[in-house]
Amino acid sequence: MSTPHNAAEKGQFAKTVLMPGDPLRAKFIAETFLEDAQLVTSVRNVLGYTGYYHGKKVSVMASGMGMPSIGIYSYELFKFYDVENIIRIGSAGCYTADLNLYDVIMATSSYSESSFALYQSGETSDTLYPSEELNQRLRDAAKKLNIPLREGRIHSSDVFYREGGAEHMKEVVEDKECKAVEMESFALFHNANVLGKKAACILTISDSLVSNEVTTAEERQKSFTDMMKIALEAAE
Repeated sequence: MSTPHNAAEKGQFAKTVLMPGDPLRAKFIAETFLEDAQLVTSVRNVLGYTGYYHGKKVSVMASGMGMPSIGIYSYELFKFYDVENIIRIGSAGCYTADLNLYDVIMATSSYSESSFALYQSGETSDTLYPSEELNQRLRDAAKKLNIPLREGRIHSSDVFYREGGAEHMKEVVEDKECKAVEMESFALFHNANVLGKKAACILTISDSLVSNEVTTAEERQKSFTDMMKIALEAAE
């Protein structure tokens, strides 16, 4: 069985899927960390692989950018491919001075102004939560690997280039207590909640909205290995 967006057959995905946004990051993870990795879908060049990490069957598939994109891919994985766990691994911009480039942060909740959840199921909350079970597995994995793991609420935004961004940043930092911003976790958490599945989100700080430091596209693709190792170790 395949879907309009995924050419894999049922059974070709593992129970746990890691979801970076970038297809090339998915390719990098599969080629770097997985044994016997097989490409199971490449529709629209959104690459998905399944292989083994220390004997555990694990899949990795790109989500694309933004909530509509991860909304489609994660829903199909959960609903049609019997995937139980999705761990988003991505990049984020930090809102606070206590986070630095390359720090790894796990989302304890996701705040958004998006209408995604409202239109998908009538959900009216602006803050959604990941699986605490998956989050604990990520904590345990980070401790085992001796990799520092920060935690906090993430701002999940529909807009990358925003007019009057500084004033809005102050609102989400002070009123909503968000530590960093990305564009996918809110939709992922929502899909997991409505389908009775588990989702988590672990991010590497790629740029700072405080210091204006940035990483390159190649660094984001290939150098954010700490969060990859944590997510792979947490896979079940």
